[in-house]
Amino acid sequence: MFNVNDIRACFPALSGKVYGKPLVYFDNAATSQRPRTVLEAADRLSVVSNANIHRAVHRMADDATQAYEAAREAVRDFIGADSTGEIVFTSGATAAMNLAAFSFCERFVSEGDVIVVSAVEHHSNIVPWQLAAGRKGASLRVIPVNDDGTLDLVDLDRLLDGPVRIVAVAQISNVLGIRNPVEKIVRAAHERSIPVLVDGAQGIVHEKTDVKKLGCDFYAFSGHKIYAATGTGILYGRRELLEEMPPYMGGGEMVGRVTFGKTTYAPLPLKFEAGTPNFIGQATFVPALEFAGKMFAPDAVEHTDNLASYMYDRLVSHPGIKLFGECREGRIPLFSFTVDGVHHEDLALVLDKMGIAVRSGQLCAEPLMDRFGVTGMVRASLLPYNTVEEIDYFMDSLDRAIKMLK
Repeated sequence: MFNVNDIRACFPALSGKVYGKPLVYFDNAATSQRPRTVLEAADRLSVVSNANIHRAVHRMADDATQAYEAAREAVRDFIGADSTGEIVFTSGATAAMNLAAFSFCERFVSEGDVIVVSAVEHHSNIVPWQLAAGRKGASLRVIPVNDDGTLDLVDLDRLLDGPVRIVAVAQISNVLGIRNPVEKIVRAAHERSIPVLVDGAQGIVHEKTDVKKLGCDFYAFSGHKIYAATGTGILYGRRELLEEMPPYMGGGEMVGRVTFGKTTYAPLPLKFEAGTPNFIGQATFVPALEFAGKMFAPDAVEHTDNLASYMYDRLVSHPGIKLFGECREGRIPLFSFTVDGVHHEDLALVLDKMGIAVRSGQLCAEPLMDRFGVTGMVRASLLPYNTVEEIDYFMDSLDRAIKMLK
């Protein structure tokens, strides 16, 4: 049986205090806290396996290499990829999407071609494609978003017409907390032989993702949003595409043979992993994903869904709050809102003094802010280790903060 107090006991940070008040950590969409198993693994590896991977023949290097490659296998299994050759380690989702945008467009995009993104994307799934489009003479099309936060797919067929070379879309919006109809978009794109990249930065921790079932050609996510160390990330790519794509960076480890006349490249996935990686950080995927998998058990999912429903009801019934992404169905416990007459930054600062950690600002989604006519929002995002009691305290504190600021 799911016991939230037992889960919370696995996370040392959650028992901390801020300004003398118990911490209420509602900034999980930015970075999750780490369970003790992850913290201990990082410490242990730093002591006994702090040696560069793949190269040396000594014992410490071999141990580090095995831990690193065990993490790759753990990721492969977690997302249902066919082989570890399709799992590229990066420094995070941002690096993964930059890699995909650069290398894919170098190989498959030409002048006059089109790249499709959606209106709800994080900057990390907009700017890399803009940079690539600028280099190649291509352009972007945008899937619009409805007032309730759902993607407007009425004109999807038209948006996919013509020389569209790739679609890049978020699994779940980091602002609106709404699951996007990714499988429908993938099917429509594949009917035209258009590959799809899915930004799974928010999706990976909130729904059990199988890349084969999802049907996507690329899938990117960060470790620090799913309980692993910072500076870690994944780009999954279908082997056929990765084989065709040129390297993103050059250097050690990603080579086959180097001469001054010509260089050949290492087999997948090392072709895309130049230089010394964050091998200790990446190794923490093993305990992190082991923990994350337990959070997809039915009782844990029920707890998280109850948090989402309860907080949604509290927010939409509050007369002073404007919630963005009002669609109730298919949402995760992530909520972005404004309060009329109160600046989002001021509200976040006052809540911080009450021990509550939330995010404020443009949330790395300025085009979406422009779409809804605001300069910023307050975002509260929860994970299974959060509680109904924390939501009640948050709402009470929010009322106090609003009264102080108005």
